[in-house]
Amino acid sequence: MFRKKKVKQQPGRNDETVENTRSDVFNKAKKSSDFTTISLLQNSDFLIMSFYKSLVDPNILQKSVLPFIKEKGDRVKELSDLKNIVPISDIKIINDPTKIEQALLDGSAAIYFKDKKDEYALLELSDSRLGQREVNDTQNEFSVIGPKVGFIEDLPTNLHLIRDHLNTTDLIFEEIMIGTRSKTKVVIASLEGVTNPEYIHTARQRLKDLDIDITFDNTQLEQLISDNDSTPFPTFITTERVDRAVGGLLQGQILLISDKSSYVIIGPATLMEFFSNPEDFYLPSIIASFFKLIRIFGMLFSVFATSFYVAVLTYHFEVVPKDLLGPIIFSRANVPFPPVIEVLFLEVTIDLLREAGARLPSKIGQTLGIVGAIVIGQATVEAALTSNILLIIVALAALSSFTTPIYKMSNAVRILRYPFILLAAIWGGFGIYVGILFLTAHLARLKSLGVPFLLPVYPYRKGGLAPSFVRPGFIKYKKRPWYLRPLSFIRYTPSSKKDPEDGLNTE
Repeated sequence: MFRKKKVKQQPGRNDETVENTRSDVFNKAKKSSDFTTISLLQNSDFLIMSFYKSLVDPNILQKSVLPFIKEKGDRVKELSDLKNIVPISDIKIINDPTKIEQALLDGSAAIYFKDKKDEYALLELSDSRLGQREVNDTQNEFSVIGPKVGFIEDLPTNLHLIRDHLNTTDLIFEEIMIGTRSKTKVVIASLEGVTNPEYIHTARQRLKDLDIDITFDNTQLEQLISDNDSTPFPTFITTERVDRAVGGLLQGQILLISDKSSYVIIGPATLMEFFSNPEDFYLPSIIASFFKLIRIFGMLFSVFATSFYVAVLTYHFEVVPKDLLGPIIFSRANVPFPPVIEVLFLEVTIDLLREAGARLPSKIGQTLGIVGAIVIGQATVEAALTSNILLIIVALAALSSFTTPIYKMSNAVRILRYPFILLAAIWGGFGIYVGILFLTAHLARLKSLGVPFLLPVYPYRKGGLAPSFVRPGFIKYKKRPWYLRPLSFIRYTPSSKKDPEDGLNTE
């Protein structure tokens, strides 16, 4: 955006070059209607202030700047005198045009003498809370047990929430600017002594290599730095929960926190992490393990239930028990379509209801989802467009997809159903087997910041297999995941023995 004019280094020409570049900064800013220039002293215009009205806080300007300058402005002989007059701690005297331009865009006001433009006083007047949410509850990752504090679209607030949980100097924030026009601030958060430096270096390099105008949200940034952007599976965890983000840091992962985004990226991530919930650590290990297995089963059922229905009714009637064969034949007696058309019709209908419910206002969306499903389901059965049994299977498959804690993984599960249905319609059970082979090969190729996505299943590592499918007790949870290659493996040292009479007075 800003370039110095090429002028040969001759005596008396350097000041002219700097003056021209300063003029370019203010002349370009004046093209915008929200950029204003005012005279600070009455009946005099030798002390001038310039700023973007849309970026500064008018309360600070009216209460902490203008009254003091109008009252004591005649004492200002040098810009450094403003530090003794204006009750604002962050006042910088700068003559670098590039820094002046960036400070104006960050919400600072520039004060300068009309006939002396060799330096500017920059006053930090930005309104960091303007347009921000007052309530930072989690919106899409609801928790029944545990903290409900979530991130908002303000970078300093999000950094404070993380620092408030990890009150240690080992927590390191590294800021990088991306977006050639937006100048968006992105922070890489890591835990020194725990996080492997390779992940930090990889993330830093990918962010610096980005050449894009603007990134609106961290979910867009996730796709830009992903190892493979042509997959339906998310290779990073995006969360709005503070406890999940802090837990990732303690495991040895890194966080990517972007300004103007309420989601934080956690990486590297593996497939099984998408079925874990922070709430698992607030419940006893047996209950949490049961719920985790339910989520995994729900994902598998959601992907394969309707494709198995198509395969069985098209090619493999012999696998149906005799007691169940009669009801199936009776329910499909008047259905004029083959099973694949019947299944696709209901699957598309369910997805239409979900999309319509998500895009409509909340109260109307809830009503549409409940009433629409009941009315349309009953009508399709009575019109003999589908069978009762398939309606139950499709409803259970749709319900199972909601058990995945991460919304992006839930979308991937929804998409996977369609190719498996088509393969089952073409080759039956063999088609499902072929689909599983292709899906496994695709997952084996995926990586997250260089870490294989299927760990610890592939490459197989016995030590990390059990914690991937269940939530072990804290006594067995004393080591960090080995596949993250943390610098420190031990995170919890349990006591060797717990005496039930500890603390009791036995006298």
